[in-house]
Amino acid sequence: MTSAPVYRPAARWLHWLIALLLLATIPIGGTMTGEGLARSTQDSMFIFHKNVGVLILLLMIGRLAYRLAVPPPPLPASVPDWQRRVAGLTHGLLYLLVFVMAISGYIRVVAGGFPLESLDALGVPRLAPRSDELAETAKAVHATTRFILIPLILLHIGAGLFHGVVKRDGVLSRMIPALSRGR
Repeated sequence: MTSAPVYRPAARWLHWLIALLLLATIPIGGTMTGEGLARSTQDSMFIFHKNVGVLILLLMIGRLAYRLAVPPPPLPASVPDWQRRVAGLTHGLLYLLVFVMAISGYIRVVAGGFPLESLDALGVPRLAPRSDELAETAKAVHATTRFILIPLILLHIGAGLFHGVVKRDGVLSRMIPALSRGR
């Protein structure tokens, strides 16, 4: 395995925390609007999805600020230029689409007049007006964006596994340094 510079601990923690939260909210988001669920189960899923979405948005703001202040480590020299370009584009789109999902979800809830328990409890003012039209537009953006975001997440995971398991070129160990230990 090629040794490559690793992401700093703060970048790794933000990456994995956001990844876990996204992987938890995606299936809940797809399930919570389905038929046949008990109302109490559905309500719990909505509360979880909305509030974790707010947490993801806040963490993404922190992650973007951190990334701008502390650039990621370079890819190993063995990575071809075309893969570097695809990786850069993929990362940029992941950031963009996660922001689009979180912001459109927030607007959907706030403009729709629904509670946002975590922020309401803290007395945080709502940053969008009450508007059924705005809520429906945000709902459509939120629902449509998932069709791009989910395959992109799968591509990102697949590429990481390809580099970590097949190529063993140090790309994955930049985010999981333990993979390069003992080799």
